[in-house]
Amino acid sequence: MCQHHSGESQPSRPAGASAAHDDSDTPLEPFPWDAGVFDAHCHPTDTMASMATIPSMRTRILTVMSTRSQDQDLVSNVALEHGLQDRNESIPSSSSAARVVPCFGWHPWFSYQFYDDASPEFSYDGTPESKIAHYNRILAPAPSTKDVAFSEHLPDPRPLSEFLNETRSRLEKHPLALIGEVGLDKAFRLPQNWTSAHQPQRDEGLTPGGREGRMLSPHRVQLTHQVAVLRAQLSLAGEMGRAVSVHGVQAHGVLYDTMAKLWKGHERAVLSRKEQKQVAMGVEDFSSSSEDEGEEEHYTRPNLKGESWTTPDSSKPKPKPYPPRICLHSFSGPVEVLRQYTHPSVPAKVFFSFSVAVNWSSGGGDKTEEAIRATPDDRILAESDLHTAGEQMDLYLEEVYRRICQIKGWDLREGVERLGRNWREFVFG
Repeated sequence: MCQHHSGESQPSRPAGASAAHDDSDTPLEPFPWDAGVFDAHCHPTDTMASMATIPSMRTRILTVMSTRSQDQDLVSNVALEHGLQDRNESIPSSSSAARVVPCFGWHPWFSYQFYDDASPEFSYDGTPESKIAHYNRILAPAPSTKDVAFSEHLPDPRPLSEFLNETRSRLEKHPLALIGEVGLDKAFRLPQNWTSAHQPQRDEGLTPGGREGRMLSPHRVQLTHQVAVLRAQLSLAGEMGRAVSVHGVQAHGVLYDTMAKLWKGHERAVLSRKEQKQVAMGVEDFSSSSEDEGEEEHYTRPNLKGESWTTPDSSKPKPKPYPPRICLHSFSGPVEVLRQYTHPSVPAKVFFSFSVAVNWSSGGGDKTEEAIRATPDDRILAESDLHTAGEQMDLYLEEVYRRICQIKGWDLREGVERLGRNWREFVFG
């Protein structure tokens, strides 16, 4: 979720994008929209008027995120009107009205609006004093040290368990839905509270809850609180067997550790080449040998505790403490972190998605290209991360598809088809 979603203006087309030419004015290969283009992460319900453009978009499917109280029902309602009902409908078809896969989650920017009622350390009783105590506890610096009014004007916090129950109900209502957008953000600061002076600048076309041009306060949500909210949602994804779309800014190490703690004890056993041969031959003795030392560990043996979300004798979901599939959206971490997630011992399948709106902004192109080259071909996704549907979203997606294909050295049609297969694997498994 980029700053655009808080009500900032966007360029009419992505930086460096051109509808017909590249930087050398050489005509570009026509874009193969017919192969099926899938947006792995977007927020069109932030601009509800743009929903009417979805049926005419060239993009096949939008994976639509929710982030806060104001958009949970909006995403659900859009899915009822435009939602994908059957995974087989994801086959490209210009005539189909099914264009949306909904995602239900609570973004770290808004995590301060919950109190963790599962924590024995703090209870909220609904009094003004308890509200101020909540915000003093989870915001840094604590607002009451200089500005008690800041806490007083924030929303009354809700119990986290209540939201989890609501999300569980929405996931049951939408069998193809994911959990998202969730995550951690160490850089984000809360905007200043709304005042009468802000009222004239409000854009009535935007869904409430965003920044909408307000100045930022000095207050951040403490990472420990963000982790508690994230962990609860990841656990729900494991329980329901749903994939998740994850936001991570300046907290890549903590984010990895949070997820790794959930799958601890479910890791896949990593075997050496010799051990892999012994498995194939039915040999049970995997005792170490000096000739194994230094061999690369390319093979895995499933740990049955975390191998499947279904029991051997039933198609009924088998709860797990971690999500089966994870997308790190607009991934901005270093290659070293990427390799942690793709280590063969990791039991969840982790994907990495990239957007022009985030990854090529503020001079991050070189780092992004390095990450794309390091991402396994079957783990890469493309997204717009835009807050409005329509032609602009199509433009952003065409641009990021072209960039990924160029960096990967893929033929354009081949790359579009490959990214489509990856999207299906991320969403459906």
